[in-house]
Amino acid sequence: MILYTILVLATGGERIAELIVSSRNAAWSFARGGVEYGKGHFPPMVALHTGLLLACLAEVWWGGRPFIPWLGWPMLVLVLASQGLRWWCIAALGPRWNTRVIIVRDLPLVTRGPYRWLKHPNYIAVVVEGFALPLVHTAWITAIAFTVLNAVLLLAVRIPCENRALASVEPARA
Repeated sequence: MILYTILVLATGGERIAELIVSSRNAAWSFARGGVEYGKGHFPPMVALHTGLLLACLAEVWWGGRPFIPWLGWPMLVLVLASQGLRWWCIAALGPRWNTRVIIVRDLPLVTRGPYRWLKHPNYIAVVVEGFALPLVHTAWITAIAFTVLNAVLLLAVRIPCENRALASVEPARA
């Protein structure tokens, strides 16, 4: 359980690093006339992702969840792969990457990195990590709860918000 706790805390540290990068990038975007969309859904996203980390630890420690190698090791690989994809997305978007939805008009869409193939590749990382991190140590209740809540937030709110924001600048790029 100690190694799993370290993994979850390291994931929390990674989230803090993301927020630092995001803050710097938000300032860059706003300095260039960036417009933020969907401010209201950001606090629930932060709460959900913070809750994921806390629930992982709570379920494993208080629920006595065991580490099952045939499940835990593949899930750890998926967690690490999701981190790799997340940082590939951050690198591909450069200063335009953000945890919020901020659009700078007159900039072309990014079509490098994973954005060559997918419109929202970062959400693949979020989804995979959301079920894999808890399942590294068989926290199946957390995996199910986060997956369902995250799906609702992503599919009903966040992705439509991003799509509307991107569509609002499409004519400026023609």
